[in-house]
Amino acid sequence: MKYTRLPHTNIRISKICLGTMTWGRQNSEAEGHEQMDYALDQGINFFDTAELYPIPAKKELYAVTEEIIGNWFKKTGNRNKVVLATKIAGRAEFSKHIRATGFSKESLVKAVEGSLQRLQTDYIDLYQLHWPERNTNYFGQRGYDAYVFDGWEDNIHQVLETLRDLVAEGKIRHVGLSNESPWGAMRFLEESKVHRRLPRMLTIQNPYSLLNRLFEVGLSEIAMREDLGLLAYSPLGFGVLTGKYLGEVKPRKGRITLFPNYSRYSGETATEATRRYDELAKAHGMSLAQMALAFVNSRPFLTSNIIGATTMEQLKENVESIDVELSDEVLDGIEKIHNSIPNPAP
Repeated sequence: MKYTRLPHTNIRISKICLGTMTWGRQNSEAEGHEQMDYALDQGINFFDTAELYPIPAKKELYAVTEEIIGNWFKKTGNRNKVVLATKIAGRAEFSKHIRATGFSKESLVKAVEGSLQRLQTDYIDLYQLHWPERNTNYFGQRGYDAYVFDGWEDNIHQVLETLRDLVAEGKIRHVGLSNESPWGAMRFLEESKVHRRLPRMLTIQNPYSLLNRLFEVGLSEIAMREDLGLLAYSPLGFGVLTGKYLGEVKPRKGRITLFPNYSRYSGETATEATRRYDELAKAHGMSLAQMALAFVNSRPFLTSNIIGATTMEQLKENVESIDVELSDEVLDGIEKIHNSIPNPAP
């Protein structure tokens, strides 16, 4: 395994992060425990989850993934071997069963205490805001819609004050963003620069893959100049970048087969780009999945690459990508495809 550090800290984390969003829906508790056992054995010490998980979210399955992880900590006693990240759900249609009060002080305190109880731990290493409260371009929306008035009033100072208090209480150690825009990232960073006692956002968990490199437009410069570490999610685009959806017969238990509304990465243009990337990988004797993951692993603004799998076979292949080095010829081939079909998945 290769390691980086959580920005602005001495916390050493694996460059591959174990994603958990299928546990409790596509994966059983036993399978989740098996994945954590294997990941730890392979040197992965960074796990990411959220109170929203498993996905797609359902009221009756609220926060089951955190419970699965908490049961594993209790069973194995491995809490001190893991750098643990989780998230608070913001306002959205699909999170109304959780709460509708956004990132108010009451919501943040309640969310943190709930996660601590379910995870059976006294502290969370990295606590993230899962998505912005305001209207912006996230979750498959390419651009900011200036015609939508969401009624949001700037509460970033208040949010950081509450997070500061939770850090002081020892309930969380550090904080991060998720699905955030360049404006939002800089707004949070500037607030903590001006008010030194407020906690600094260390990471940003956004989508990044061969099919979606929009992070490079604006956010990558912020990541490099401000040392805001990217935690890349969906590096395989819901499994599309394994190539398994290219054939006529779709995999029966595939995520997009089970949940066809998750079509972000499977449009006509994205499928054509995937086909070209698959041909490039095969021409150089590697699987599309490993090429796609190795590309993400190679980016200078990456802190950790969040991989998720529903089978142990997938997990093993994904973890092995850490040892794949892409040649200049492969990287040039990737850029040619990207320039021809840039960011086909929003």
